[in-house]
Amino acid sequence: MRLLIALGLFLVGTPVPAEPLPSAARQRELVHLVRQDCGSCHGMTLQGGLGPSLTPEALRDKPVDSLVATIHGGRPGTPMPPWHRFLSEAEARWIVEQLLAGFPEER
Repeated sequence: MRLLIALGLFLVGTPVPAEPLPSAARQRELVHLVRQDCGSCHGMTLQGGLGPSLTPEALRDKPVDSLVATIHGGRPGTPMPPWHRFLSEAEARWIVEQLLAGFPEER
């Protein structure tokens, strides 16, 4: 019984592993998706259009979790659609990290 309690306490304190990064092939797909699909509203260079700019400077003061939620769940009452049918939350987070670093060109 003590072993089960000790194991339970150990598991409660163990952090949940993060979702793995998208594979290199999936990363290329995500870059294409952002450049083409997101670019249709946010500008092909992501500097803004119908939607706001997605440059590092424009996003720097925005909370990462909020940006991930916007991509994954959309913004009701605006033209920003949810992308949860096409992206996992981890993939949305990867996109945000890339946007904050200066989004890569398609390869």
